Amino acid sequence: MQLRDALDDYKRHAGGGTRFPGERRTVSGRFSGGDGRLVHVGDDGELRDFGYPLTGRTGVVRSRIGLAVGDGVTWLDEADTTQRYVGDTALVETVHETPRATVTRHDVTLGDAHLTRASVEFDDAGDADAPPVDPADASLVVYARFAPDGRDDRVGQLRFDDAVEVYHADEHDFLASATGFADLRGRLPTTFPELLADDPTDLPRDRDGDGYEEERLSGEVIADAPFDDGVATVATLLTDGAETDREAARERLDELFAAHDGVDALADAAADALPSVPESAPARESVVADLRVLSLLSAPSGLRIAGPDFDPYYEHSGGYGYTWFRDDAEISGFLLGAADAVDLDLDDWHARSAAMYVAAQRPDGSWPHRVWPRDGALAPGWANARIEDGPDVDYQADQTGSVVAYLARARAAGIDVDGLDSTLVAALAGLDRTLEPDGRPVVCQNAWEDAAGRFTHTAATFLEAYSELGRRGEGLAVDALDDPDSVPGAASLPDDLAAHARDRAREVYDALDDLWVPERGCYAVRETLDGGIDDRLDSATLALAAAHRSFDALGAVDDERLDRLVSHVETVVDGLSHETDDIAGLIRYEGDGWRKADQLSEKVWTVSTAWGANACAELAALLAAHDDPRAAEMTARARDLLGHVSPGGSLCEPTTYLPEQFFDDGTADSATPLGWPHAIRLATVALLDDELSQFADAAPADD
Repeated sequence: MQLRDALDDYKRHAGGGTRFPGERRTVSGRFSGGDGRLVHVGDDGELRDFGYPLTGRTGVVRSRIGLAVGDGVTWLDEADTTQRYVGDTALVETVHETPRATVTRHDVTLGDAHLTRASVEFDDAGDADAPPVDPADASLVVYARFAPDGRDDRVGQLRFDDAVEVYHADEHDFLASATGFADLRGRLPTTFPELLADDPTDLPRDRDGDGYEEERLSGEVIADAPFDDGVATVATLLTDGAETDREAARERLDELFAAHDGVDALADAAADALPSVPESAPARESVVADLRVLSLLSAPSGLRIAGPDFDPYYEHSGGYGYTWFRDDAEISGFLLGAADAVDLDLDDWHARSAAMYVAAQRPDGSWPHRVWPRDGALAPGWANARIEDGPDVDYQADQTGSVVAYLARARAAGIDVDGLDSTLVAALAGLDRTLEPDGRPVVCQNAWEDAAGRFTHTAATFLEAYSELGRRGEGLAVDALDDPDSVPGAASLPDDLAAHARDRAREVYDALDDLWVPERGCYAVRETLDGGIDDRLDSATLALAAAHRSFDALGAVDDERLDRLVSHVETVVDGLSHETDDIAGLIRYEGDGWRKADQLSEKVWTVSTAWGANACAELAALLAAHDDPRAAEMTARARDLLGHVSPGGSLCEPTTYLPEQFFDDGTADSATPLGWPHAIRLATVALLDDELSQFADAAPADD
């Protein structure tokens, strides 16, 4: 997103009650991708690249597609439009009904290329006053603005018969047509007077005068692609000039056009980018959608962005186009747990994830706040205390806990990557250094990144991490490290690391009693910096359910703790439930004021609602293992909450996407789709079908 676009959106949405001005939203439309590049196809047909965090290439920042007949152009974003995914793929079909014709588009992103195939059927009977259309007089009009290397200045163009190349320095972007260009024009970016005007500028716009430079010195092009037998196909290709010369790029485009000359060929190519889902999979539509989203958000490295970055200028958020190790490791863990139940082959995904977690670990055994997914390099953040000089408060210890729990499971599942054992040993030492003598983690930032203290959620991630190492850490030894003295605390670890982890898990388990609030029947969100207890309800504390299930595999959850867990989960789910005429789900925590705009109450979050469903399911499985009859009711609660985020539920968009948040009137907001709730949804579907199917007919108890 360029500053010009942010200012344009600000003009269009300033003062809106549920729209934050200056953003590029993805709450409507669908994405195509799955192998690095990520292209958004708006519900009006506009194409925009969102893949910079995944590939380092900016690509298309604005576009518009139209149908030209004679001297007139009908822009397809002004037509009645419907959109869908084709089958299980990320091939997007968009049908535009114009007054003179139906234009059916198929958009697919394949690696660093994006193809748009448009077929047209004219309806001359629809306008008795208009003469019949000669198809030879029609063409597909494509307006596109590229920002190579993220620049909208110092950009140039090179012209060819069937392609135009837009370049700055390293990134070279191509627009090509399978049928060549009948016309090709350039445009300069929005001028300063236009930027300063009160009204937004409609694009593309006509230009006065004979500014010869506008034809070559900008990223904006308008191209007319002739139809051939009613079909026109255009493609964009993002390249690194040092790796791909222009002749090779043009040859690649020719090959793409030749290999994908029909809808079936496009669908087959799109299907290759996604894992295969068996027809027998439970809630198959939901599973397919979740895997599609997680694939779309993944870089070739295996790391994922949290969601498409709709706010790159940090005007209303801290950005989403980065990898958080908490979110990413939780996603990996949910996928690992669901794979067998749903019969999915995701070993390649797990091998890439584990290898990147190993590569990104810091020398002290922890993981940084957030990184660029394309290569694991440090990304902008505000919780990098372990890299900076100063106090350690601005560090998110739960991220390390989440990564450790996943890597321990991956190791036991046979995911073999170089350095995995040494990474776990260093991480164990890091966990120990951030565990206070009282058995709870140090003061640090919380999962929501908006407060400091000693959090129940952080303790839950430590309980799960230590438990998983205790369960699956046999054979781990300090000598896995080349130099134990180089990792603080590693040299003093005992010989039996699995037993040590089990002992630590017991310490955390016992210390959780310090956070129990009997008056509310739940665990507190945190101990504050002054030593007080913050007893608000927080959906992040639902992590206690899965953590205790891991700990129970060591044979140790007692009856009193089971009672407290049931009370806690019920209290949190009931206390955070929020319902209007349009939506139903869980808010994030009591008193959450973020991105409320004009709304007075807290907003509903999909990750909190999905987390509620998963916590109920995890607790039901734990209760069932103890032959506790409350398992049936907890399963019913899980199914009820899952329904809100499942296809057809009020928090699941018709696209099958889960936005991060919703306003009370049903308006979706923030990152869309958000990867974390999609992974939780998938894991919960698998858990309910695989381990809790005996309670399928259970109904929630009356309030």
